[in-house]
Amino acid sequence: MKKHILPAIKLTAMCIILFAVIYPALVFAMAQLAPNHGKGKTVESDNKKYYLNIGQAFTEDRYFLSRPSAVDYNSAGSGGSNKAPSNKEYLQLVQARIDTLMMKNPGLAKSQIPADLVTASGSGLDPNFSVQAAKVQAKRIAKVRNLDESKVNMLIDENTEKPFLGMFGPEKINVLQLNIALDQLAKK
Repeated sequence: MKKHILPAIKLTAMCIILFAVIYPALVFAMAQLAPNHGKGKTVESDNKKYYLNIGQAFTEDRYFLSRPSAVDYNSAGSGGSNKAPSNKEYLQLVQARIDTLMMKNPGLAKSQIPADLVTASGSGLDPNFSVQAAKVQAKRIAKVRNLDESKVNMLIDENTEKPFLGMFGPEKINVLQLNIALDQLAKK
């Protein structure tokens, strides 16, 4: 037993140094080379600072609604609801989101509603939604802001991010950037 204790202590000390000192220092050093020194992508609008890579709550009719969040957009508590698709409470929550969306967007059929407008992402902080999620809201936005619907659709097209290398992942739109662009369009 004595011959195993010393190697175990050495291995523990080596792991502590490697994983608690060297690795975090390496990650921190690499983050300093990134834009904004590893503090995330930020944008300023109306003298407020927002993080582009964290979902924001937009509930006003004049804005594109965000993807729902299981953690109420609190980045300190990132996580999903962890409820099964058959869970009654979860199904009621999704149905309430569908009802709210249909109420805010008259004429919208239930079959037209994309899943990402009524279900939260795994982290609950997804800043993006699908192009379809934006298109189904365009009519409401145009009406509330007294804009031509074609201008709103053009704004959606301009803010659509293509898949990585043209083939990895779906097209998506950052909701915050789209709503900031919408405010800038309204100011013109």
